[in-house]
Amino acid sequence: MPTERSSVLPLVTGASEWPFRGLDVPAGHTPVPFRDVVLKVHQRCNLACDYCYVYEMADQSWRTKPVFMAEPVWRAAADRMGAFARTHRLDRMRLVLHGGEPLLTGMDRLATLITGFRTACDGVDLRVQMQTNGVLLDRATLDALRDHRVEIGVSLDGARADHDRRRRHANGRGSFDAVDRALRLLAGEEHRDSFAGLLCTIDPATDPIATYEALLDYRPPTLDLLLPHANWQTPPARPPGAGPTPYADWLIAVFDRWYRAPRQEVGIRLFEDVLALLLGGTSRSEQVGLSPVAVVVVETDGAIEQVDSLKSAFPGACDTGLNVLTDSFDAALDHPGIVARQIGLAALGDTCRACPSREICGGGHYAHRYRAGRGFRNPSVYCADMLELIRHIRTCVIADLERLPTHDPA
Repeated sequence: MPTERSSVLPLVTGASEWPFRGLDVPAGHTPVPFRDVVLKVHQRCNLACDYCYVYEMADQSWRTKPVFMAEPVWRAAADRMGAFARTHRLDRMRLVLHGGEPLLTGMDRLATLITGFRTACDGVDLRVQMQTNGVLLDRATLDALRDHRVEIGVSLDGARADHDRRRRHANGRGSFDAVDRALRLLAGEEHRDSFAGLLCTIDPATDPIATYEALLDYRPPTLDLLLPHANWQTPPARPPGAGPTPYADWLIAVFDRWYRAPRQEVGIRLFEDVLALLLGGTSRSEQVGLSPVAVVVVETDGAIEQVDSLKSAFPGACDTGLNVLTDSFDAALDHPGIVARQIGLAALGDTCRACPSREICGGGHYAHRYRAGRGFRNPSVYCADMLELIRHIRTCVIADLERLPTHDPA
C-alpha cells in the first residue's frame, strides 16, 4: 500500500462554515472506529426519482465520476477495510453495496468483489448488505446474492400510484410493477432470509395508513421511514393547506397504527429508536439521538467521503480529500466532518442545547441542519416535526407506564 498522509481540508463551498471552521473538539475525545463501509459500486441509476439527493440536489459530482468502480479501486478499498479492522481489533464490520443502482454493476462483477472483500477481511465477521431499487432483482440474481450471503434492502414508497409518482424511469414510466415482482420473490420462503427490509421516503401528501399497509403487505423484517432530504436552503415541500407539522402528522398516524397493533407487525427503526432513547437507551440511526456516526463512504473513483446524504447540502459537502488508493480509513477519522458526527452534544448549537428534547432528537438528521453561512450547527429544518413526533411518543409511553400496576412491598 502507498504511504499514508493526513486528512486535508477540502476546497468546497462550505469550507469556511462549521464544522470546517470553528469546530471545538472536547478534551479527551477519542474517535469511534468506522463499522460500516458504504461502497458506491455503480455511479448511475436506472430510475429518475424526483427527490433523489444524488442526482437532483446540490452536489452534481456524479457526472464526472467513473460509471462503475474498477477492480484496482475496490481491491484497494478491501485492503483498507481489512487493515482498519485489524488496527482497531474489530471482530465485526458491515459492507454496504450502494449506488446509483448497485445491480447495474452485473452479478459476475459483484460476486468477484464480494469474494475479494471477504478475503481481505479474513477473521472479521463481514456482514454484506445491498440497497437497491429492486428493478433488476430476478430469481437468478436473488439466488446468486443468497449464495454470497448478501442481505437485500429495497426502496419502495408505498402503493402503486404513490410509488410511481416519485420513483419513475427517465421516460416517465413507473417502476412499481418491477419492484413488486422482485419483492414477491424476496419475501417468499426461498429468499426470505436475504430480506433486510424496506426503505420508504415519506410524502405527507399521501395516506399514511394506506402507505404503511402497502409496505406491510410484503412482510418486511424492518422498515425505515425517512424524511426527504432537505435543509434551510432547500426546505421540504409542504402540501397545500397543511398544518405546521405535516411530516410529524404523517408519522404519528403510522406510529399509532403500529404501536397499538395487537402484535408487532414489523420493526420501524425511527420509532424504536425514539422509544429506546426515551427509556434511557441509544439510537441506531442518523435521524435521532447523539450516538456517534461510524460510517464511511467510498466512491467509484476511490474517494473516501462522509455519508452521501450530505450531497443534498452543497457541492463537495461529502469530500474529505482522501482516496483509498493513497490513504487509510484512519486518516478520515480526523476530518472535521467526521469528528462533528462523533462528539454528541458538543456538536449542537445553542438552540438545540437548550432544548429539553436534545438527547432524544439529537438535533435531527445532520444533513437537514445545513444553512448557508452557518454550516451544520443549526436545528434541523424538520425541527417542529421532530419535536411534535417525540412529544407524541413520550405521551404514549408515559400513559402506558402510568397504567402499570404499582408494586406493594407489603
